[in-house]
Amino acid sequence: MERSSPAYLTTREVADLLRVKERKVYDMVASGEIPHRRITGKLLFPQAEIMGWIEGEGSLRPAERPALVTGSHDPLLDWALRESGAAMATLWNGSSAGLDAFAEGRAALAGLHIPGEEEWNVGAVAARSLRDAVLIGWAWRRRGLILAPSVAEMIKGFADLRGRRVILRQEGAGTTALFQRLMAEAGMSPADLRTPSSPAHTESDAAAAVAAGEAEATLGIESMARQFRLTFRPLLRERFDLLVDRRAWFTEPVQRLAAFMRSDTVAAKAAAFGGYDVSDMGKVRWLSP
Repeated sequence: MERSSPAYLTTREVADLLRVKERKVYDMVASGEIPHRRITGKLLFPQAEIMGWIEGEGSLRPAERPALVTGSHDPLLDWALRESGAAMATLWNGSSAGLDAFAEGRAALAGLHIPGEEEWNVGAVAARSLRDAVLIGWAWRRRGLILAPSVAEMIKGFADLRGRRVILRQEGAGTTALFQRLMAEAGMSPADLRTPSSPAHTESDAAAAVAAGEAEATLGIESMARQFRLTFRPLLRERFDLLVDRRAWFTEPVQRLAAFMRSDTVAAKAAAFGGYDVSDMGKVRWLSP
């Protein structure tokens, strides 16, 4: 009996079918160019959809993205999503995981603050070969050390964190990448710190851990230090951007957020939070090819 064709193909089988290297298949997956499924972490390709995609000269109409905002947590963005009536779900899983989710079509927007050699975020998104995506400016934020009152006078700079209890962010968060860079510049290693076993997953969680006495310090943004009445030592200014799917941009939830961004209400709230510069909010920073 002749064996029937498999319903799903592997990455190698798709590469052989297209006569390309497997790396090219992964690139097409990352850009949403080819039909695929991710099941228990493994990539599979529906054979019927792949053959239809080939017959259609390699064109794939992007599936409609869920009304989800993912990526890095920003308190001002979190507030704006509620106040604007955008009614979008949120999953604050860090810049890297958010960028992955966006590249795989699992989110309409992703908040990013990924340090680069010259620019924040642009290099990271440009390297992903994304299509139909635009990077929109959200805000500049002041970032530094958030300190418990008991150690505030003893910690003046990053190097003074040696031997201190420091709450870190999860792997893949933009803050984690920045923390590792600052640690290297200070000639420090993770062994120089005392860190809780569980990382913080949002800006507010990190500051709350310091306020509750679970840690003496964290690398956070000024607005959170103000909210929890903690000492803030500024270190740098970072750019927080929104990566937006072009098709999703014209949906009602995203348009509600876009209209709200231009309001005086947002500017007033940013000033009340502290540590924000929203003069570039809404400006296009990068466009996909």
